[in-house]
Amino acid sequence: MSGVRSLVVAADEQGLRLDRWFRRHFPGLPHARLEKFLRKGQIRIDGQRAKAGLRLEAGQQIRVPPFEGGTKPPARRTPGPVAASEAKALRARVLYKDDEVLAIDKPAGLAVQGGTKTLRHLDGMLAALSFEKKERPKLVHRLDKDTSGVLVLARSAAAAAWLTEAFRNKTVRKVYWALVCGVPRPEQGEIALPLAKRTAGKGEQVAADDEGKFARTLYAVLDTAGRKVAWLALMPLTGRTHQLRVHCATKETPILGDGKYGGAAARLEGADIAKRLHLHAAEIELPHPRKGRVRIAAPLPEELRASWAAFGFEVPPKTNPFKDV
Repeated sequence: MSGVRSLVVAADEQGLRLDRWFRRHFPGLPHARLEKFLRKGQIRIDGQRAKAGLRLEAGQQIRVPPFEGGTKPPARRTPGPVAASEAKALRARVLYKDDEVLAIDKPAGLAVQGGTKTLRHLDGMLAALSFEKKERPKLVHRLDKDTSGVLVLARSAAAAAWLTEAFRNKTVRKVYWALVCGVPRPEQGEIALPLAKRTAGKGEQVAADDEGKFARTLYAVLDTAGRKVAWLALMPLTGRTHQLRVHCATKETPILGDGKYGGAAARLEGADIAKRLHLHAAEIELPHPRKGRVRIAAPLPEELRASWAAFGFEVPPKTNPFKDV
């Protein structure tokens, strides 16, 4: 059994959840034991108590208590070289690039970070986006694996700290587009429901729960196909896991293709309807370290454009429902 140690969060671990950091460094530590350490305050970040879902910042000090099997953290795996074809495809998805900030159009199906069963992920491919820099860009926020659209990266440690703070302070404005089954009533408003994670038969899910963390989403109908389908603009005012998907489901208008939260009600048949989650991060507006505010937009991918066209929706929308927000 080792003594108490203090480990430093590496630059490429910026934004990583605390529980995932422990899983990476101490895979032999059971999750229940980790939660017990956290409850008792035996694990601390820069001297402060923390929770499992805390997002880490580069340079923070993590107090690791002694425990069996904790004497030698395994060597961290560094991402291997990215295949030339994958690197070329990823670079072609760059939407914006300057010395501090990089944004890409993330495709649906690509996880942002890896896990036990996720070997192919964006975090392992970031070296392909270094361009003239010696260091890899850094993750500062995330999109679900099945969501496409704008994903912002920092190109320096200073930019990572700046952008992480902007996301934390909610000075970043994000707009998503979604096709939902049905039409919400009223057609514009706010969904404000606390959300909590639950372990279900198919794995971890999120549900409305009074004991959960408060979550707020602005929504507006941009167009409808009768009462069958609506095109929604969604603006999350908080950043909870699966927030938009759960909030849409609670309005009894699940996002098309979202079987996890909508079940059979989220399925529609049609030759031109994409077999995927119809959720797209359409644009992001954020404070730039040196350029004031920057707006970055990602076009609908071809398979989603076909779905939009199948319901007679014209892109771009005629109105911006959040222009005064």
